[in-house]
Amino acid sequence: MQDNIRQISPISIAGLDVGVPPTGMPIFELVYPTDLFVDPAYQRSIGEKGLTQIRRIVERFDWAKYKPPICAYSSVEGQTVLKVLDGQHTAIAAASNPNVSQIPVMIVEAEDTISQAQAFIGQNTDRLNVTTLQLHQAALSAANEDAQTLELVCKRAGVKVMRSPNSYSTTNGVVGARETIAVKSIEHLIGRRGTKLSRQILEVLANAERGPLTAPQIKAVEVLMTDSQYTDVITPEDLTSAIVDLLFTAEDEAKIFAATHKVPFWKALAITWFRKCKKRRQMPARVA
Repeated sequence: MQDNIRQISPISIAGLDVGVPPTGMPIFELVYPTDLFVDPAYQRSIGEKGLTQIRRIVERFDWAKYKPPICAYSSVEGQTVLKVLDGQHTAIAAASNPNVSQIPVMIVEAEDTISQAQAFIGQNTDRLNVTTLQLHQAALSAANEDAQTLELVCKRAGVKVMRSPNSYSTTNGVVGARETIAVKSIEHLIGRRGTKLSRQILEVLANAERGPLTAPQIKAVEVLMTDSQYTDVITPEDLTSAIVDLLFTAEDEAKIFAATHKVPFWKALAITWFRKCKKRRQMPARVA
C-alpha cells in the first residue's frame, strides 16, 4: 500500500457530548432534475453571478466532480414534491445539459419549511459563497429567535432589511432610504446594546432618510449615543438633523479625517457628525 495515503480512523471523543442523529439516515435516489423544486422562503433567486456559475457547470459537467443536491420531500397543495435544500445550481445545470438525464440526489428528513430552512443553514453556515443576507432570510424561515428579534428591532425603527444587495428602492429621489443590508452589524449592535437602544440608534439614521444604513454609519451613531462625552451634549434629534445637513459630504470629510489622523472610518464619521451637531451645553474641555 502506498505510504502517502491515510486510512480513516476515529479520533478520541473523551469529554465530548456525542450527538445522536435526530433524523434517519439519508437515502439516495435517481431523479429527473426538472422534477425538483426550490422554496424561495430560504433559497436565493438566481442572479447573473449564479447564471455564470450554472453555465460553467454545464460546460464542465463531470460526474467525478459532481456533488449530489440535498433534498427533502414536502407537501405542497396536497402534492408531494422534492425540494432542493442545497445544490440548486447543480440541479439547474443538470436540467440544462442535454447529455444528462437523471441525477442522484440525497434525500433527508425535513418535512416542513422550518426544518428545511434549518437544514439549509446547517449546510451553508461555513460556506463563503452564501451571504449573511441569505442566511438571515433562512433563519427567519426557520423561526430563529435572534433573526426575528433583529427584524422586529428594524421594523420598529422604520428600517427594512433587504433580501439582496441590489434590491434598494428609490423614494423621492433617494436610493435606499430606511433600507439596509448591514445584518451582521445590527446583529452585533443588538448583542451589545439590547433591543431598545439598538432601535433608537437605527432610528437616528432612518429618520435622516439619506440612503442605505451602512455598518460604519451604525457604528458611528452607536458611539455618539453611548459614550458620555457625546451623549451629555447632544440629542438623537439633533444628531439626525446634523446627518441631514451634511448629507454625503460627511463621508468625504470623514475619509480625509480618517486618513490624516489614522483612525477608523466609522470614528472619523462620528467626529464629523458631532462637530456639526447642535450642542446642548458646554462641551467637555477635550473631545477625543
